[in-house]
Amino acid sequence: MSPASSRRLAPLALILAAGLMTGCGAKSEKAAPEGGHTAAAADYERGPHRGRMLRDGDFALEMTIFEDGVEPEFHVYAYNKDKPVDPKSINLSVELIRLGGKVDHFAFAPQQDYLRGNGVVAEPHSFDVKIKATQGGRPHAWSYASYEGRTTISAQAAKAGGVKTEQAGAAVVGDLVDMAGRVEVTPEGRGEVRAWYPGRIMAMSAGLGQQVRKGQVLARVESSNSLQTYSIPAPISGVIVEKNANVGDVAYEQPLYVIADPTKLHAEFFVYPRDAERIKVGQGVEVRGLSGEVKVLSQVEAVLPTADLASQTLVAHVEIPGALAGSFRPGMGVEGSFQVSARSVPLAVRTKALQRFRDFTVVFIKVGDSYEVRMLELGARTPEWTEVLGGLEPGAEYVTDGAYLIRADIEKSGASHDH
Repeated sequence: MSPASSRRLAPLALILAAGLMTGCGAKSEKAAPEGGHTAAAADYERGPHRGRMLRDGDFALEMTIFEDGVEPEFHVYAYNKDKPVDPKSINLSVELIRLGGKVDHFAFAPQQDYLRGNGVVAEPHSFDVKIKATQGGRPHAWSYASYEGRTTISAQAAKAGGVKTEQAGAAVVGDLVDMAGRVEVTPEGRGEVRAWYPGRIMAMSAGLGQQVRKGQVLARVESSNSLQTYSIPAPISGVIVEKNANVGDVAYEQPLYVIADPTKLHAEFFVYPRDAERIKVGQGVEVRGLSGEVKVLSQVEAVLPTADLASQTLVAHVEIPGALAGSFRPGMGVEGSFQVSARSVPLAVRTKALQRFRDFTVVFIKVGDSYEVRMLELGARTPEWTEVLGGLEPGAEYVTDGAYLIRADIEKSGASHDH
């Protein structure tokens, strides 16, 4: 289903700007502020079909967009002295000039008691409109602005807000497999402090949770054989996560301390048999905390060859950068999306660029200092790229970073969808 057909099914009147001038000839309006529709419903006269009335002396048009079970289309009603006019006597054309200069042309044909446009009024319903009508040999014309989901931000403000853009084009996307896992310290990030020879523990100088450095003396043990006391240093730098003995105990096989380096982490994911053949070393993975607020793009570094006897699962290791040690802690549950296949698509956008606008998934395009929503039909998605099937032109400049700033500015201006 296309984005337009997923909208609520109800006849809506096209929002028109206020301040139309009366009289024969072309009518023009002052453009409304960017970022929302040009006028609230209370600012203009509605017709019998809840549409926006355009008047030129005794002659008037009522403009509506109808979308009750169909893609949005123009339905236009004509009046003379507020009495319905036979649509067969009207010659009507409409131009919609969109941000970036693209123009949608509509011709009209009579149908029942109205004139029906010959095409779909594509989302977003944001454009400058030109209308030409002829009735009884007399021409009428109007022009107005009707903006939705559009705002203007200066280059300086956009830069300060971290707004970045790039051009939409081809990319490599693939299928995803989602799995659950947990964060663990890597084998290289774990060290055990053991007595070299059996003996009595004479001193222990570190406690649980203490940060220690490699080579730091952590314990002293008196050998049972030689009665010589020797020092035991830390094998790695890290944090004491286990303390298994006390002064006076006999040191033998059990480690005195266990040290973990919190910057050496990986996620261990449990691969079920149905996915075992699809998970490979080097595949891209998006690792997310269970809250969904913290995520990182990484890749599979190893798939262990042995399966767990009870669950029959394999374990896949995915690296977690040390810089994120504060967000991913050992023992935490995580989710992962594995990119198990890849293919080239003609048009894609960065997944991080996707935003919600009304009930659509959108990106914001940029033309000069103006930004506007584009409702998208989406295909395959990976943590990095999402395939675009419709709603965006190849080569369009769209916002990849800082899209929240654009959305917030549009929402602040009250961009409703009340036609």
